[in-house]
Amino acid sequence: MRILFWGTPDFAVPPLRALLGEGHDVVAVVTQPDKPRGRSRTQLDPSPVKVVALEEGLPVLQPIKPRGEEFIAELKALDLDLSVVVAYGHILPKAVIDLPRLGTLNIHASLLPVLRGAAPIQASILEGHAETGVTIMQMVPALDAGDMLHVLRTPIGSDTTYGELHDQLAEMGALAIVQALTLIEAGASRAVPQDDSLSTYAPKIDRDMARVDFAWPATQVSRVVRAFDPRPGAFATLAGNTVKLFGARLVDDGHDAALDEPLRESPPGTVRSIDEQGLLVRCGSGAVRISDVQPSGKARMTALAWARGRGVQVGDQFEPGLASRGAP
Repeated sequence: MRILFWGTPDFAVPPLRALLGEGHDVVAVVTQPDKPRGRSRTQLDPSPVKVVALEEGLPVLQPIKPRGEEFIAELKALDLDLSVVVAYGHILPKAVIDLPRLGTLNIHASLLPVLRGAAPIQASILEGHAETGVTIMQMVPALDAGDMLHVLRTPIGSDTTYGELHDQLAEMGALAIVQALTLIEAGASRAVPQDDSLSTYAPKIDRDMARVDFAWPATQVSRVVRAFDPRPGAFATLAGNTVKLFGARLVDDGHDAALDEPLRESPPGTVRSIDEQGLLVRCGSGAVRISDVQPSGKARMTALAWARGRGVQVGDQFEPGLASRGAP
């Protein structure tokens, strides 16, 4: 089976390596153009997928947009049986989706039809889902709406971060696509239509989504911090300084020895204790402990080291956020 692989970020690397490791005939790779960096913008950085493709000696295509007669002619010349798409970064036109003999498969990091869209991993944590997974689907022009061919599931722990879940789902995607291709080759694959009435949407991440308001319940504060750990980092402001927050853990506000008075008597955002475990911060209900922080222009560090360096004390208060608009 002649396969064209489409992908760009590190999430797409395990599936590409898995296809190659299982002996599938990956004839070429399509990825985003190299990104300029530095002040001069003259140095170009290849995508993680391109790095692997070059290591494996695979031809690499990097169109600005995956369309146009010249590009489609290149694809036709590859005599494709199947395309596999993983976080490529562009919507594919119908002519490209339908070009391979068996069409195009996509690895999506959610249990479809839940969390269609750009950021399903973060959304699964933000929304407090008990489980998530990966879905192998047949691509169609509509957003993440194609028939499902294979699904793998995994629970989401109460302390799971975006980074941890991202890496786990990348490996699950690698396993799922190999299993899906095995079923296809054996003639045992069964396409299951999605129930559009159950679909939800995971929008692209923007800065406001990562802003923490300690007036929220501790469960919501924890979700926001974990959903953007390690990147881009949830943030709040203390004494006029913006700081990113990591390692949020829920605290039993009625049975914590670190509290010197009932937690409910201090306003949300109040730092109630500082120790090796981090900052204990009062929320609208309950409390969270923040283990690590990253001040503006600095590297990530322990909350205790930051507190000592900045003179943060018990009783200091994070500035109010945007609770009036509701929790994200």
